[in-house]
Amino acid sequence: MLLEGFYTLNKIEQLKDQEFEAFIHLNKDHDIFKGHFPGNPVTPGVCMLQILKEITAQIVEQKLVMKSSSNIKFMALINPEKTPDLRLNIVIKTDAEGEVHVKNVCYFDDTVALKMGVKYSIK
Repeated sequence: MLLEGFYTLNKIEQLKDQEFEAFIHLNKDHDIFKGHFPGNPVTPGVCMLQILKEITAQIVEQKLVMKSSSNIKFMALINPEKTPDLRLNIVIKTDAEGEVHVKNVCYFDDTVALKMGVKYSIK
């Protein structure tokens, strides 16, 4: 885990053949939030990308390297003091070249916080 202590992965559920839900809890006391931003912590987008990569790697049981990302849309701020529990809906497809394509929607409560598409190669 690159972001040691940043979040806890509570569980991963397989919904369909290529669709999963992951449930995580953000650590509001992590050092990242002391600088981003003091008194009003916001989860950095790059950290959400890393979380998605780590969870996807665990699901596909491969080491992954990000090739590209697309359609990243931040819909709501993720404040770990107010909404530390997140649900990531993850759809994973592998193409003929072995690249892993992921579509993700991240929620807190019923609010969509983030939508993104990411393409990984297997390391």
